[in-house]
Amino acid sequence: MFLFLIGAILMRGAGCIVNDMWDRELDGEVERTRTRPLASGQISMIQAGALLFVVLFIGFIILVQTSGTAIWLGILSLFLIGSYPYMKRITWWPQAFLGLTFNFSALMGFATATNRVDAESLLLYASCFFWTLAYDTIYAHQDKKDDEMIGIKSTALLFGNRSPFWVSLFYGLSFGLLVVTLLYAGAGYASLALLFLPALYGLKILREWDMDDPENSLDMFKANKNYGLLILLAISAHSLWEEVLGPFVTPHISF
Repeated sequence: MFLFLIGAILMRGAGCIVNDMWDRELDGEVERTRTRPLASGQISMIQAGALLFVVLFIGFIILVQTSGTAIWLGILSLFLIGSYPYMKRITWWPQAFLGLTFNFSALMGFATATNRVDAESLLLYASCFFWTLAYDTIYAHQDKKDDEMIGIKSTALLFGNRSPFWVSLFYGLSFGLLVVTLLYAGAGYASLALLFLPALYGLKILREWDMDDPENSLDMFKANKNYGLLILLAISAHSLWEEVLGPFVTPHISF
């Protein structure tokens, strides 16, 4: 699983490189992104391409050491990574495509460990998908004025003033699916009880978000890091609880 972690980090990096290569001209027209290395001319497309090749090559070496199912999923993920940057040009839902792409590791991690994809991994994937829809819509509100002028599409522009409703809905769906995932996986009471922490933190994000303030939108986007860490704490609590107190005092809830 350590190799999978390294591979996941590398593929996230590959996705960022591909995105910046595709968007170098558009990034130059957006105030927040015009200083990025490719958009500002600090590095060339050849240099970026060389780095991408190295990252993908190392990722491939790691991928072939996983399970057969994970290898096929890894190949499919390359299509998603390569296609995502183009989505903002053709659909109002690039955030949805990012959700499909960015969270593919939920499926690949499970496949690496078990050589299969089952209901638990699909439920987790769906939960992460809606979470990405929520936080990336918040993120997109930073650039909505520039995006509208240069023709970039996003859910921020699609939802407009209704964005708080939709973002709240996406958070709710994500959290609900996470609860179902943990129940389906037979999580203990410790994990389920600790879910109140990310729930409260998510409500804090929604309450403090000002969609018309770019700096606030960036802050609320970054706050999702803490939201995710609280979810990780809740998920990990079951294993820690069993390790300390043993299975005889750890009740399970499952379907």
